[in-house]
Amino acid sequence: MPGRMSKMIRDAISVRLRKVAGGLLAWACFFVLAGVAASGGFAAQAQQFSADIVARRDDGTTRAGRLNALDGKVRIETVEQPDGFFLVDTVKPQASFVRPGARLYMDARQSNRLTRLFVPLDPDAPCRQWQIMAHLAGNGEQDEWRCERIGEETIDGRSTVAFRALSATGAEIVGWIDRERAFPLRIRIEDGTLISLEQIKDEPQVAASFELPASYRKFSPEALIERIKQSDVWVARPDDAQPSRP
Repeated sequence: MPGRMSKMIRDAISVRLRKVAGGLLAWACFFVLAGVAASGGFAAQAQQFSADIVARRDDGTTRAGRLNALDGKVRIETVEQPDGFFLVDTVKPQASFVRPGARLYMDARQSNRLTRLFVPLDPDAPCRQWQIMAHLAGNGEQDEWRCERIGEETIDGRSTVAFRALSATGAEIVGWIDRERAFPLRIRIEDGTLISLEQIKDEPQVAASFELPASYRKFSPEALIERIKQSDVWVARPDDAQPSRP
């Protein structure tokens, strides 16, 4: 009798544990699906491709650089900054300029607009990510960007959706976003220049090329200025020591 009672207790506990585990699994699935729904499925889209960056204005064409993308990370090499390259991580978010020759990196800030515009976007709501990158660059934009969908267009065989975006500072751009890649193919900036991705190749990317090397030091202009101020080299202007007038 005691053995039978023990078996009944064990069976009851086993059934109870299975019910609890099943409930926890159901809740976990609910939260995962809710998260995907909240993001519109955007975060689940994978990206692996490379492309040339080309600028066109007044019938003139200029090669501006090279872009590589890998699952939310972007590497941009530009003609203007030949001594380094830009790394953008939209998940953190973070944008850096890397100088391999000096083994240094620094915050990209406003050094290049490509790092703020050519990033992974939600094809149905691109303004949120553009605003995040503008804020990261230190543009001082606190108000929300506004996006207006203006149509659809096929570019080089790719289906795109076009948006007119107005930034918090009043700057207006137009972007054509590839739905499948969740990435802009073309952007027309305020002065009329059309920046495009061309010679696009969907191909595997080397993950390490999108990471900051662990041995590199971060260069901070602000920290350098503070160190100079603490040294004998710094000479304050005469009016720096004067009290401010009301």
